Amino acid sequence: MGGPTARGTTSRREMDEVITVSEAERSEDRRAEAPRGTAARGRDLGAAALALLALIWGYNWVVMKIGLGYAQPFTFSALRTSLGALSLFLVLIVMRRSLRPQAVGFTIVIGLLQTTGFTGLLMWALQSGGAGKTSVLTYTMPFWLLLLAWAFLGERLRGTQWLAAGLALAGLLFILSPWRLQGTFSSVLALAAGISWAASAIVVKTLQKRQHVDLLSLTTWQMLFGSLPLILIALLTGSGGPEWSATFIWALAYNVVLGNALAWLLWMFALRKLPAGAAGLGTLATPVIGVAAAWLQLGERPSAGEAAGMALIIAALAIIATRGLLVGRRERSPRGEQTAAPGAPG
Repeated sequence: MGGPTARGTTSRREMDEVITVSEAERSEDRRAEAPRGTAARGRDLGAAALALLALIWGYNWVVMKIGLGYAQPFTFSALRTSLGALSLFLVLIVMRRSLRPQAVGFTIVIGLLQTTGFTGLLMWALQSGGAGKTSVLTYTMPFWLLLLAWAFLGERLRGTQWLAAGLALAGLLFILSPWRLQGTFSSVLALAAGISWAASAIVVKTLQKRQHVDLLSLTTWQMLFGSLPLILIALLTGSGGPEWSATFIWALAYNVVLGNALAWLLWMFALRKLPAGAAGLGTLATPVIGVAAAWLQLGERPSAGEAAGMALIIAALAIIATRGLLVGRRERSPRGEQTAAPGAPG
């Protein structure tokens, strides 16, 4: 039995080299696919956060309207935001996170816009306006956000996203009926709440581009800073404390734990994972849920125009969701390496 021939040795070397090259190529492919997979998972989690947020905030319009039967608007606002901040501080302590605020200047501005402005104005509007109508007026926010994101963040919409935005705008016009003058003061307050919320989202995105911040800490501190003006306004304008009934305690607990603490954390998480414009449009499901819940529980039956508007908004959301799925599939394919993220600018 003789030893291996030179030709046999060369063949084995060539096979070893081929195997080594193949393994290297597979390793490079895995490294290249990892960022794309991580980005896709991030977008999926952001979309899931928006879906849960829509359910929480959609039904909360009914809860807030019920709660206002037992407390004045700024008293209710101050209680829900201050107690929400305290509950988040407890979470920070339990999780052994730092209690030191980050980017204090940005956090104060976010608190004034997102907690003081948005929460205070919407509760004031809700005092005299219907839950369903106030919810859809407040949710003109995505369109103010699109304009502000265009001006300050350089985000752009493309193709079917413009169609979706147009359908959603038409739907809101049907629901808002701006040609009617009834409830003008309440409507103006609701619109102002939407603008304040949109401005806060721009500040959040600007901060996140400049530095990494802990979402839980940012949510907690902005809520605390934003609660202080609400407490002062409640003390100066209030004419008595709330009526502490079981119903009011339930409404307050829903707002503190779900409507404030968890909801704002979900919103900031979505802003981190998705472009501001896409996140804003994704929240359009909330007023649809709010109108439906107000109809079923409070008897606020939508008119034919409001029903048509909701249908247009649902169509817009379907277009956005379908586009996101198609873009996601292209990104997972070899030819889709340069495809933009769903809702991405440019």
